[in-house]
Amino acid sequence: MAEPTELTAIQKFSCPACGAEAVWTPSKRALVCPYCGTESAAELKADGSLVMEQDLMSALQSLGPDQRGWEAAKKTVRCQSCQAVSVFDPTRVAQRCDFCGSPSLLDVEDSGSPVKPMGLMPFQVAEAKVREDIRRWYGSHFWAPGNLGNKAMTDRLHGIYLPYWTFDAKADCPWEAEAGYYYYVKGRDGKSERRTRWESASGRVEHFFDDLLVPASKGVHAKLLEEVSPFPTTAELKPYDAGYLSGWVVEQYQIDLAAAAKDSRGRMMNALEAMCSAEVPGDTQRGLQIAPVFDHTTFKHVLLPVWLLTYQYGAKTFQVAVNGHTGKVAGEYPISWVKVMVAVVLGLIALAVIISLGEGK
Repeated sequence: MAEPTELTAIQKFSCPACGAEAVWTPSKRALVCPYCGTESAAELKADGSLVMEQDLMSALQSLGPDQRGWEAAKKTVRCQSCQAVSVFDPTRVAQRCDFCGSPSLLDVEDSGSPVKPMGLMPFQVAEAKVREDIRRWYGSHFWAPGNLGNKAMTDRLHGIYLPYWTFDAKADCPWEAEAGYYYYVKGRDGKSERRTRWESASGRVEHFFDDLLVPASKGVHAKLLEEVSPFPTTAELKPYDAGYLSGWVVEQYQIDLAAAAKDSRGRMMNALEAMCSAEVPGDTQRGLQIAPVFDHTTFKHVLLPVWLLTYQYGAKTFQVAVNGHTGKVAGEYPISWVKVMVAVVLGLIALAVIISLGEGK
C-alpha cells in the first residue's frame, strides 16, 4: 500500500504561527500547517506516533512554560556528594543516592523549570536478566579480585531514566587540502627512495546528522555512557508520557541546552572532518580545512533507560551501567595487584629459564 501524502498526527500539534492543527507530510518529513504553510520538524515512529523536534535557535532564545516541567507531581533531591539531581514519585522516601550511594541528600524545591522531555525510551531488559549479566561480567575480568562478585552485590541495582539531548542538522561542508602522491626514485647508493608529489584538492561533503546524542547526566560516569551506547532513538523513541516514569527514578539534566548544543556542534565538526579527510585523494594529505554550513538544526530532550549498579571496593566507588533497551554492559572494577605481582614474578621466572637454556647451548 502506498504511503499517504498526508497523515494527521495521533497527538494533535498546533501550528506555532497561526494555532491551527498541523498535519504530517511525509514528503517533507515535517508537520505542515494547511492554512499558513508553516513547517515544524518532527519524527514519525513505526507505531504512527510523532515525536516533536524543536528549533534550536528559537529554543535557545526562549522556551515557554508549556515546554517545561514533568506533567506530574515529583520530588527532587540533590546528592551532596556527587551532585546528581534525582526526581521521583513524592511518596518514595530516598535514603541513599542511586548514583554514588551517599546518604547526604538535600531536598530541592521543584520550580518546574526543567525543559520537558519530548520523548522517552521504555525499559526492555528485565531486572533479573540484568543481575545475571552483571554476575557474568564480574567473572569475565581476570585481573579483578577473585572475591569481587561477593563484595559487589547486585542488591543496589537501580533502574534510572537518564537525560539526553538529541540534535539534528543538515551539513553542507566544502573542504580544501593538499593531496600527496608517493613516487620512488633511486638514490646515490642505488636504493629506492620514496618521495611525495603534492597537489591541491577540494570537494564537498553533505551529511544529515540524525539524533546525535549528547548525555546530560552527571550521576553516571561519561565513559560508561559511551560504552553502553548506542540507543535506537530513531526507531524506538516514544512520545513523552509522565505515566512511564511512575515508580522509576529520573535524573534531571545537569548539562543545559546551550552547553549540549555547543558539545553537539563540536562532535559534528569532528565527524565532518573525518568524512572530508576520507574524500581527499592520493596516498597522504596535509592542511585539511573545512567550512561547514549547518541548516535545519533541531533538538529534543529525551529520557533513556539505564540500569545502574554502584558498589564500593576498599575506599573507592565503582559503577556498572547496563543499557536498559539493548542490555549492553559496561563497568568499572578494581585491579588485583596480587594477581599482577604473581604474573610479573612468573614472567621473570620464565624469562630467566629461557636465558639459562640459551646460555647452556
